[in-house]
Amino acid sequence: MAQFLLTVLQVLLALTFWIGIGSGSSNHYNAGDHVPLFVNKVGPLHNPSETYQYYDLPFCRRGPVIEKQETLGEVLNGDRLMSSLYKLKFREDKTHFVLCRKRLTSSDIARFRDIIAQDYYFQMYYDDLPLWGFVGKVEGDYFGQGEKHTKYYIFSHLKFNVLYNADKVIEINSFSDPSYMVDISENTEIDVQFTYSVSWNLTSERSETRMNKYSRASFHPISQKIHFFSFLNSITVVVLLIGLISFLFMRHLKNELRSYSIGDEEERKEAGWKLVHSDVFRCPRNISWLCAILGTGTQLLILIIALFALAFTGFLYPYNRGMLLTSLVIMYTLTSIVAGYTSTSFHSQFEGNKQKRSVRLAGILYPVPFFIILSVLNTVAITYGATAALPFGTIVIIILIFTLLNIPFLMLGGVLGNRFGLLEFQPPSAVKRNPREIPPQNWYRRKLYQVFLGGFVPFSAVVLEWHQLYASLWGFKIYTSPGIMLFTFIVLIFLSSSVGIILTYIQLSGEDHEWWWRSILCGGFTAVFMYGYGVLFYLRSDMTGFLQLSLYLGYTALLCYALFLVLGTISFLASLMFIRHIYRSVKLE
Repeated sequence: MAQFLLTVLQVLLALTFWIGIGSGSSNHYNAGDHVPLFVNKVGPLHNPSETYQYYDLPFCRRGPVIEKQETLGEVLNGDRLMSSLYKLKFREDKTHFVLCRKRLTSSDIARFRDIIAQDYYFQMYYDDLPLWGFVGKVEGDYFGQGEKHTKYYIFSHLKFNVLYNADKVIEINSFSDPSYMVDISENTEIDVQFTYSVSWNLTSERSETRMNKYSRASFHPISQKIHFFSFLNSITVVVLLIGLISFLFMRHLKNELRSYSIGDEEERKEAGWKLVHSDVFRCPRNISWLCAILGTGTQLLILIIALFALAFTGFLYPYNRGMLLTSLVIMYTLTSIVAGYTSTSFHSQFEGNKQKRSVRLAGILYPVPFFIILSVLNTVAITYGATAALPFGTIVIIILIFTLLNIPFLMLGGVLGNRFGLLEFQPPSAVKRNPREIPPQNWYRRKLYQVFLGGFVPFSAVVLEWHQLYASLWGFKIYTSPGIMLFTFIVLIFLSSSVGIILTYIQLSGEDHEWWWRSILCGGFTAVFMYGYGVLFYLRSDMTGFLQLSLYLGYTALLCYALFLVLGTISFLASLMFIRHIYRSVKLE
């Protein structure tokens, strides 16, 4: 086992080095040195996931195109960097330098008109700094000879403004010069000369802070006022809802415990939750599935915490190509040991065998839906020829990572959980052989109402920040407040725990002892509200097309499913700790 573990760790470290190589810091250049400029992708402005390779459009190209060697995270992110004809040598100004002369055919013009109508943009990278520009523009309609016409123009001149400090590139901006436009409204062949200019200017900004501007601005900057209002909204919901309910709830519970400790036998039978003491710790149905959910939820919770840690240390920053997805691959692989350990150790508290089934279920609970949805989305992307389509080699690498690293770590966690896991739980009172009959419940104790309330209260506190997260994931806004997001996540954990405890207490007070699965549903249902809001966000956005719709609904579903497992696990663990506390606080016969 030790030799196997050492081998797995060595393979993981080698893989981490290979897929985790970032863009690197800025390089050192002398005057006249070649600075690499790579073209990346193009796509409609309002469909962030619908991107295509740069040379899928009839841009200037000469000879074979050289593709840049990319990391796994860059490929997963849809980046396809290729060489370009632009030559931006260090500190070398150029004025109206001819890129190429190209004859646009009628099909080329039709293609350009179509993408200009959809507000296509292009993305490039210069010394690992991103820059953008628009392909062309549409002018307003006008009436000519009794008919309505639209004018389409393609930008034929691109201006680059580069800032440098000593021997390093600090910043670059690109501008499509409106003074140099070619009218392509008519469907006739035309000769176009594409040119570009480069100007270099000295700046005092240091290279260590050259990525900060991407945290401050984007196509549509995020207003800090919205974050502040979201912060106030979360605080208000916590204080007004959870604070008030918790105060009344704890006061009522303390009175029950006090009356039980000093009251007579009749007073002891009044509280419904005391009457189910012999059933509340009964082994739940489908214990293997429940343990698998707890294991996977705990794994994903630790994964989220690790990502927050990377964000606060500056390891993750805007436009660090593919680093977020690379970190997700590495962290998910490492935390698989947590899923195996948690599912096995929890299962062993109730049953001394069958822990292997919990480990197997924990290994497929999230990966199987993930791979099914990813396969469908990848097929759609291949059909459209989008960069979201994964190459065959990348698919093989993902399968090898899961088979050779993820599964062994999961099994190792199961072995550790079986040997060093939690001890068998001893309930405060003996569990009867036959379960107690559950009486008819009032409407507010029924499952549907409790699950709805358990999801709605936490979601109402984080809905504003969740909107900003959607705007960052599915738009050109850059999320720049990891502190606010961390605070929102802590509020979400607190609300899920508090509401889960309250609803579990209400359920037990009605002599309903089947709380195990309901506590998971009450906490996880917040993710259902999040997905529903995602559908509303899409309907209110400018995103269009089947490709964008598929990618949006598919990846949003995977995100919300992960949150369902995380929040369901948090709600369950909080309810379990609460139940153990109250039943240990009284001496039940």
